[in-house]
Amino acid sequence: MVFDYLDAGADDEISLRRGKDAYSELEMHYHVLSGIKPPLDLRTKIFGCDVKLPFFACPTAGNRMFHHEGETAAARAAQHHGTLYGLSSLATTGITEIGEIHKGPKVFQLYVWKDRELVKEVLDKAKEGGFNALALTVDFTWYGNRERDIRNEFTIPPKYSVKQAIEAIRKPAWTYDFLSNPMYNYACINDDVPADSLAAFVSSQMAPEFDWKDAEWLLGEWGGPTAIKGVVRPDDAVKAVETGFSTIWVSNHGARQLETSPATISVLPSIREAVGPDVEIILDGGVQRGTDIAKALALGADSVGVGKPYLYGLAAGGTDGVIKALNILHVELDRAMGLLGTGTVDDLKKRGPGLIKQRGPSARDHPDIYAYERGYGGGII
Repeated sequence: MVFDYLDAGADDEISLRRGKDAYSELEMHYHVLSGIKPPLDLRTKIFGCDVKLPFFACPTAGNRMFHHEGETAAARAAQHHGTLYGLSSLATTGITEIGEIHKGPKVFQLYVWKDRELVKEVLDKAKEGGFNALALTVDFTWYGNRERDIRNEFTIPPKYSVKQAIEAIRKPAWTYDFLSNPMYNYACINDDVPADSLAAFVSSQMAPEFDWKDAEWLLGEWGGPTAIKGVVRPDDAVKAVETGFSTIWVSNHGARQLETSPATISVLPSIREAVGPDVEIILDGGVQRGTDIAKALALGADSVGVGKPYLYGLAAGGTDGVIKALNILHVELDRAMGLLGTGTVDDLKKRGPGLIKQRGPSARDHPDIYAYERGYGGGII
């Protein structure tokens, strides 16, 4: 049940599959005899801050649902690897606690709330907690149709059905972790809002009518580096820059919102062309390998956010699991860049368009023999 909440996409999960498959359709045309050796220099800047890796753990909601350490595990892993950490406004760990754990650059993610006093309060907390950047999520004005959750009767507040009880018995490690630790709440918005009241709170606070004028107000309240998260169109990216956003975050919310939204890696080059070389671009969506990160950097991203890979690590092993997940991506990215013949992130970005080539899809790229067992019809059976 919880795994499907983490793993699923919207509707028939077409966008979820396409988001992954799009990377398989990009070939890496490498140079030889480049004269470089490991370890490579993966340092770069994100939101103007120095980091040791060009990728980071995306802000994701409710991490303590997966493991009792929750967001603290991801923050410790980011500190360990010397990279950015992103905290969701629907996190189950408070801003102050994260600020004490992670001393490096941090971005706070905010949804389009109705209550401007609540927004001001949250922004003040983020500033006090040492967060140097803000990310406004703009692709979550409606809640996506995630049918695996419906099929599993996964709801907030939860329904303690026979089916859920059976699933809990089948997953004793998760069940013990959940039952042996205090009930969590959504600590960044209101300490009085328990986790099982989230649905009602979000419904009452989400502002579908939020527009560019509201975005201008938010930029004025924050007064620092700000990303607009959820952009997939070049014209929206240009409008965002004109409005005052410093960073374009190319994302489709992990393919969990609008079904048949485009793969983010597919729209990245057109967005880079539209905003020019000097505007910072972050990309997330469909990233599962270090080679995926290399392709995104080569095609126009300045940095890459990962979600599911580190959440799988969190669920499996807490802090150690997230550290290992990020380390796997680090090793894979280092290897991919070395084999491409690019010794630095800047070199990869500069030479990238000549290294990555699009080709047609092949049914052999992405077999998924377990798709139907997981409840959707993707892959090759």
